[in-house]
Amino acid sequence: MTQYLVTGASGQLGGMVMDQMAVRVPRTQLVALVRTDGEAAHFATRQIPTRRADYDDLEALVAALEGIDRLLLISSPAIGQRLQQHQNVIFAATQARVGFVAYTSMLHAGSAGMVLAEEHVQTERALAASGMRHTLLRNAWYSENLLLSLQQDLNSGCHYGAVGEGVLSTANRHDLAEAAATVLHGGYDGEILELAGDTGFTLTEYARLLTTLSGRAVSYVDMSEAAYRQALVSVGIPDTFAAILADTHAKAAKGALCDTSKTLSRVIGRATTTISQSIATALE
Repeated sequence: MTQYLVTGASGQLGGMVMDQMAVRVPRTQLVALVRTDGEAAHFATRQIPTRRADYDDLEALVAALEGIDRLLLISSPAIGQRLQQHQNVIFAATQARVGFVAYTSMLHAGSAGMVLAEEHVQTERALAASGMRHTLLRNAWYSENLLLSLQQDLNSGCHYGAVGEGVLSTANRHDLAEAAATVLHGGYDGEILELAGDTGFTLTEYARLLTTLSGRAVSYVDMSEAAYRQALVSVGIPDTFAAILADTHAKAAKGALCDTSKTLSRVIGRATTTISQSIATALE
């Protein structure tokens, strides 16, 4: 009986993957990796087994992965620390003889040249070196990332960025979670999947959609990478992270976050959620 484990099961993406997996396999075959009593209690109410470990505790990780056949490694949010954390999970998986690992990487990680992609690239290399069967889920920029500033955009009438007329092929978490569950359940082993929305758009087009759907005028204000970084710092974002975001925008201006393969829709068996649909949901 195949045993499936999802790391980061209490996070936004992880929680959605758990929901998807719970309708695919008996809950006795599904394991959520958790860090706290509260997280364990949440899954207990759903009759989903849990194991306790975090990415920094190698010994606990090895114990947690014992008997697991297929593992979804959701990338850590701890930028600058996550490579070591991912390496811990990969080492623990080899020690526990896990048969397969799917890893949530970043769209075009190997060629994007983004600072944000560096730890993903190193994790991909660690997986290759491990000898384990694995699949790379190279996830697009989340549509939800753009929508974080929705209320501010509507209030100010401006959406700021440094993407120029670069095209973004964003995807929402639900679609990416569905793809992750499909792969974890079984399929696409050994592949590199560039997972992005079917239809790309510029931030100018995004601002026009905000205007149409909200009834409030919003314009895209394009900035230089340096000016955008400073603008992020001015609203309280730490300089190191602001630099990473500004670099991401600058690389996106050159097409790093655009993908036309429609791999995501192929994996989930339907058209991806459009940015218009994501905006409409957020406005509700």
